[in-house]
Amino acid sequence: MSWIVEVLTTIGIFAGALFILVFSHELGHFLAAKFFGMRVERFSLGFPPTIFSVQKGETEYAIGATPLGGYVKISGMLDESMDTEQLQQEPKPWEFRSKPVWQRMIVISAGVVFNMILAILIFAGIGLFYGQQKIPTQNVSGIYVPDSSIVHKVGFRTGDKLIAVNGHHPKYFSKFTSPDELTKSKLTYTVERNGQRVNLTMPDSLLDEIKGKSFIGPQNLLMPSKISSVMSGSPADTAGLKAGDKIVAVNGEPVKYWQQLVQHIKSAHGTIQLTVERSANQKSPTKAGSSQKTSPQTSNNTRRFELNVKPNKQGIIGIRAENMADVFHVEHIKYGFFGSIGFGVQQTVDRCVGILQGFQKMFSGAISVRKNLGGPVAIANITRQATENGGWLGFWNITAFLSITLAIMNILPIPVLDGGHIVFLLYEGITRREPSEKVRMALQQIGFLIIIAIFILVTFNDILRLF
Repeated sequence: MSWIVEVLTTIGIFAGALFILVFSHELGHFLAAKFFGMRVERFSLGFPPTIFSVQKGETEYAIGATPLGGYVKISGMLDESMDTEQLQQEPKPWEFRSKPVWQRMIVISAGVVFNMILAILIFAGIGLFYGQQKIPTQNVSGIYVPDSSIVHKVGFRTGDKLIAVNGHHPKYFSKFTSPDELTKSKLTYTVERNGQRVNLTMPDSLLDEIKGKSFIGPQNLLMPSKISSVMSGSPADTAGLKAGDKIVAVNGEPVKYWQQLVQHIKSAHGTIQLTVERSANQKSPTKAGSSQKTSPQTSNNTRRFELNVKPNKQGIIGIRAENMADVFHVEHIKYGFFGSIGFGVQQTVDRCVGILQGFQKMFSGAISVRKNLGGPVAIANITRQATENGGWLGFWNITAFLSITLAIMNILPIPVLDGGHIVFLLYEGITRREPSEKVRMALQQIGFLIIIAIFILVTFNDILRLF
């Protein structure tokens, strides 16, 4: 039954995000058309068959049973409905075709513009109410790189201090993996290793492997193997470990970083021996049943001893790392009203650039279309995961990202999409005459077939990923 709950949760979260995106897009078309005196016959969220509708004035507001988009039907416009009946009559003043080209272009573009505005407003809201937590690059002494990781394949090594990405020296660490940097035509990093600077270039083929996996992030930062707290009643508590202890070896294997410690504990079988350093002013463990062997004092302030700990079935002993915000002196940036607007614009621009550069890599063959292009199932899963991992903040972040993606997809010069209509209008504006009805109908049908083909491709990709 758990999988049923997961499926319903995924559908519910995705439907909520999709409703926001489609409503925003169609509202743009609707308001622009109304502003220029065009008659809007129908405002629909979802495609037919219709499950609910209500007539208000000259417009029918409807909800369709196919929740994969929506549309606004404007009088006198040849759209995806292929309705040519009105075109056989003389243009009426309230019809789309009777308005100047520049007004029609604004109406067609308004959906894309509103999706971009939605993304800006979402990011601005995040900046205003949540702010940002950023790690200054100068506070990160280096990264931890497991031998089997993608980071290791690129050429990074444990202890490397990141200096630059694509020739830029970012103030904050998150910029090293921002979408606009990762999708550059030639992704390069500069690191400091053993006092020397080393340049690393990432092959485009590795970008496919990064998809959906961790690359360089908080999990790679050199967190010390020092315990901040011990869960009461846990194996670590029973053995006598205490907050402030630093684990320096596991089964005789030296460890310096928290990630190393976790890796050793999870890969161990049965009871493990931990070598612990503790301040001299702390008491040594006295838990009943614990095993210890005290070594000579390592300095004036610490002593070293060994403990035996048996992890639970999940490979957990019940210890927590130090607070990352304290270790790296994370800056919590608060934005005022106007500052949050600037933050929203910057976040939208960065993601827009990243998406466009990603498309360019796919079209050029630098990265795999199959591995990087997702359909409704993939988008729904990503939306659910973002929401589960980040709560409302995760939901709004992914919704803003999808809003930008929807805007970019709609502006592509494919008949049926907004970009295709803009191409027709540009032709009319330049030549001073409309494309013939026959040509427009043919191109609309071709565009419709292209959209269906893309939909089948991405859905097939989703199924392959599932299995």
